[in-house]
Amino acid sequence: MEHEPVKGLRLPQRRLIACIGIVVFLAVYVVIVTAIAGFLHGGKITALVFFALAGTLWGLPIIPLISWSENYKKKKKK
Repeated sequence: MEHEPVKGLRLPQRRLIACIGIVVFLAVYVVIVTAIAGFLHGGKITALVFFALAGTLWGLPIIPLISWSENYKKKKKK
């Protein structure tokens, strides 16, 4: 019995790597955002705007990782 070699990573392996990557990224991101927030010199409105942006923008760098982990492939148009 011969087994065909597996090309690339399987879906569960990709998901595990992505989960670990997201947790590590978020931990580093939180540390950086809180460090930057310490330098803010403004009122409550400045802090509100800063944390609203920081709380929203964390998703942008993670989108490619999620796409990779779910093995999305672009469909070729005919």
